[in-house]
Amino acid sequence: MSKRNRSNQNKKMNKNKKDVKIKTEKGSMMDEWPEPIVRVQSLAERNLSTLPDRYIKPASQRPTMTDDAPVATNIPIIDLEGLFSEDGSSDDVVMAKISEACREWGFFQVVNHGVRPELMDAARENWREFFHLPVNAKETYSNSPRTYEGYGSRLGVEKGAILDWSDYYYLHHLPPHLKDFNKWPSSPPTIREVIDEYGKEVVQLCERIMRVLSSNLGLKEDKFQEAFGGKNIGACLRVNYYPKCPRPELALGLSSHSDPGGMTILLPDDQVFGLQVRKDNTWITVKPHPHAFIVNIGDQIQILSNSTYKSVEHRVIVNSERERVSLAFFYNPKSDIPIQPLQELVSTHNPPLYPPMTFDQYRLFIRTQGPRGKSHVESHVSPR
Repeated sequence: MSKRNRSNQNKKMNKNKKDVKIKTEKGSMMDEWPEPIVRVQSLAERNLSTLPDRYIKPASQRPTMTDDAPVATNIPIIDLEGLFSEDGSSDDVVMAKISEACREWGFFQVVNHGVRPELMDAARENWREFFHLPVNAKETYSNSPRTYEGYGSRLGVEKGAILDWSDYYYLHHLPPHLKDFNKWPSSPPTIREVIDEYGKEVVQLCERIMRVLSSNLGLKEDKFQEAFGGKNIGACLRVNYYPKCPRPELALGLSSHSDPGGMTILLPDDQVFGLQVRKDNTWITVKPHPHAFIVNIGDQIQILSNSTYKSVEHRVIVNSERERVSLAFFYNPKSDIPIQPLQELVSTHNPPLYPPMTFDQYRLFIRTQGPRGKSHVESHVSPR
């Protein structure tokens, strides 16, 4: 790398650090929401005929609605059975499919992934039961924008922002010192046990996929895992509840964004379509395969791979007839490790596109500004 490029990178990193410091020192903006929280579930239960103004998206952001059911074009579906054999060898065909999906789509579905189907069903249905509790029973777990942990209804702390038509629950699984069962729901009675077991199995799946991502770039299979902090990674779960919406053509369940973390393992509601992925400037409605997970490459892996792998914009549409529940499991780097393009993947002809930045610094954007397409990761591209 030239001295000029190195100087530009250092200046940009220092500016990013300064911006983060300024934002976190502005009084209590991260301690409380800027306005009283309204639960979307409570609005849906009123059987409104119109949509409150706070949830009406600008015309340019509204979903395209037709009289017919959404046309579902599947993202790649990849069978992981036999990916790693007992002798340590891997299936080259499966590896190639994953490589292409990460480069071209940023999304793919996986079947025969090692997580028990009955555990997947139990996890989703326990959370559905939780969201069917009276709103007041859930308020015990109300969250704040400092950690987002608990029961919430908005992302970002901008006063007067247009909101998404969804409620959610956010909790930590790793590292162990952040995993606090007292902050997990106690009802229904089996939810803590089920979600704890579910998290352990999904972490194992993430570790397997991380090895594939490394190997497909010609790296040691543990290279990505090491860059994330080895076993000291972060993992958390956000459960999304999308109530029925009176005017789905005006709203979104979750605004367009790319995930700021490393990798997302999504357990969708396979009975109700909702996830849309942006491909070649077209929004594609994904049709979930039964008992499949949807794997989503996040910004941190795009950065590590120096943009060989792509994080992709996605959003969620809502439905006037049926509610929807999904579980997004985020597998992230250790929060205080600087993430930057791996040295093995950069050269004078392929210089690093991103300056070093910790995940703590990086994720502050979405926690304060909310989901805003790919503007955050693109704003960090280093000048050539």
